[in-house]
Amino acid sequence: MTLPLIQIYDTTLRDGTQSEGFTLSANDKVRVAQRLDAFGVAFIEGGWPGSNPKDVEFFERAHDMEWKHALIAAFGSTCRVKGGPEDDANIKALLDSKTPVCTIFGKTWTLHVKEVLQTTNEDNLRIIEDSVAYLKANGKRVLYDAEHFFDGYKADSGYAIETLQAAIRGGAEMVVLCDTNGGSLPWEVERIMREVKPLINNHPIGIHAHNDGESAVINSLTAVREGAVQVQGTINGVGERCGNANLISIIANLELKMGYSCLPPGQIGKLYELSHFVAEVANITPDEHLPFVGKSAFAHKGGVHVAAMRRSAQSYQHVEPALVGNKMRVVVSDLSGRGNLLSKAEEHGLEVEGAEVVPVLNEIKELEARGFSFEAAEASVAMMLKRQEYGYKPPFELIDFFVNVEHRDKRGIFAEAMVKVRVQGEVLHTAAEGNGPVNALDLALRKALVGYYPQISRFNLSDYKVRILDSDHGTEAITRVLIDTRNDTSRWSTVGAGANIIEASWRALADSVEYGLMVAH
Repeated sequence: MTLPLIQIYDTTLRDGTQSEGFTLSANDKVRVAQRLDAFGVAFIEGGWPGSNPKDVEFFERAHDMEWKHALIAAFGSTCRVKGGPEDDANIKALLDSKTPVCTIFGKTWTLHVKEVLQTTNEDNLRIIEDSVAYLKANGKRVLYDAEHFFDGYKADSGYAIETLQAAIRGGAEMVVLCDTNGGSLPWEVERIMREVKPLINNHPIGIHAHNDGESAVINSLTAVREGAVQVQGTINGVGERCGNANLISIIANLELKMGYSCLPPGQIGKLYELSHFVAEVANITPDEHLPFVGKSAFAHKGGVHVAAMRRSAQSYQHVEPALVGNKMRVVVSDLSGRGNLLSKAEEHGLEVEGAEVVPVLNEIKELEARGFSFEAAEASVAMMLKRQEYGYKPPFELIDFFVNVEHRDKRGIFAEAMVKVRVQGEVLHTAAEGNGPVNALDLALRKALVGYYPQISRFNLSDYKVRILDSDHGTEAITRVLIDTRNDTSRWSTVGAGANIIEASWRALADSVEYGLMVAH
């Protein structure tokens, strides 16, 4: 049996921007819409015209643009109870948006009809039908979002069905069942979908789920299994309160596991790229634990897992990461086994044997017990492995360092560092001033090395993080330092830890420089 094509209706630009901390400018909206169109979604809901200047600007710009795959939709409500659609400002704004599609929502739940609209059931049915019919008569394709449908159906199933029938009489090409409060469970969605379909003569149905009960994705997939042909949601699941249904996970499950098509051929491999693009445009940190597209989605930490993965990649992965544009990673920690380190050595092109990683593994376990964490410091791991290679000679060796911080009259705080290192048999003794002790150490080390390794001038310390591990010890607490460094082509992270923050910083700094000189390209 051929399964129906599932329409993907993206509302990141409208419902997604109701998420706390997620904001898009008009230009951002255009950029995201262009990427969604290239990705191949069927509908892009641009916003609520008339509600704010950004949405007005977006629709003006969208009207003059060429869209290859998606239809742009404007969102709004049914007309007010007192009056008709022909003199309603909201309906007029929808028409003025000049989009081919209008999506309007109406009340399904009797509680909302009486308490929110403060009108009668009959008047609510009238404004639903009249609003849809008026937009339809003005040349619009109309989708009808049945707000709070599942709650409304549980309260009064007969009336909830009447609201859908009113929208269908008005000419809605799709009725979308909304779990607006996000509290429905999959078996409720399954039962209600089965009951609703025959009561509306199998008219096309969509699903719009929220994630307040952590069920938005499975509710959407359940609705598709029960006949829904459109899924509404957002990229990365952003949205009001706990978010909307995450289209990333929905698309991946529909195409890779359920046998449905919802994108042009080959586009699913761009899911990772799309997820991170939207986060980047919105200037938020990507959620690296998202299924399918998070950096951790295919990260393996446990030694037993990694050992199995080295024999069969399917042993601890439910899909091939490359199918969604992601990749498998091995994480090193005190939970690691030899397989973790062998995989990490292969990743960095290091030539070490199984027996040679044992001392490194033991050292990692010991250091993590003392406060180190190597999960986000892969360059430190790489250097520990590099030092196990036969014949490896470090580019420099520390003899000693000295750091002095003073407060001087008329100058304020003053930091100076002295570093003594051995480079190619020569002992170098250099000093430098900095705006703090770590900066002074960094500058002194660079001064010593740059004559031998001019490429060090292209190393930039891009981030410096400090974490107190046992704060109950006060100023005697163990401190973990994580340093991020980059050059023209690479970025790497190193770690140090100890009761002395300067010593911890030196270890991370020295690892960073050694990695940059010996491994980074």
